[in-house]
Amino acid sequence: MNVVFDLGAVLLTWEPVALVQTHFAAHAPTADAAHALATQMFHHEDWLGFDRGTHSLDDAIGRMALRLSLPSDRLGEVLEPMGERLEPIGVAMDLLEKLRDRRDAGEDLRLYYLSNMPAPYARVLEYRHAFFAWFDGGIFSGDVKMMKPQRGIYDLLAQRYGLQASETVFIDDSAANVEAARELGWKAIHCERPSQLPAQLAAYLPVSTTLSTSKPSVRA
Repeated sequence: MNVVFDLGAVLLTWEPVALVQTHFAAHAPTADAAHALATQMFHHEDWLGFDRGTHSLDDAIGRMALRLSLPSDRLGEVLEPMGERLEPIGVAMDLLEKLRDRRDAGEDLRLYYLSNMPAPYARVLEYRHAFFAWFDGGIFSGDVKMMKPQRGIYDLLAQRYGLQASETVFIDDSAANVEAARELGWKAIHCERPSQLPAQLAAYLPVSTTLSTSKPSVRA
């Protein structure tokens, strides 16, 4: 079985609303305003083009500042070190480690990632976190100029690593990305709470005590 993980909000913290509330409170004084601003910042082509690798962070900041009347210097201070801001989610890391152990013990199990992640952040994450060595492979959107839910990036992962749709489980926090995987015949899990992920994934994998046995986790 192949298990394909998204990164943000699945394995790594990604809380755009909290980020807006912390760093742009004057522009989003209420919870509703913070949700709206987060959507305007991170679900617009200004940001998505950076995610996809079709323009730079400086371009994204300049466009975002002009469109949303946000201070470009503050945007830079918040967005440039984003790779350092994304931290492992404990329960998800525990799960990933147990899956790695099952694979290394000889189970027919392979681990991959498929992430909408700008290349500059991707390089920082690879440098900071040893758990990337646990994967059998993966793709960052910024490296291939495609992003979920475009079919091409799923096809590329499948072709690159020989994934069979019926033997692949995909995990993502985006309903649109999950639906795109299902349209390809992949099994898919919409991860709304990482704490629920072990139970959700267990339904797709052979029974193993390693999914439910607690042990200390190795942190990078």
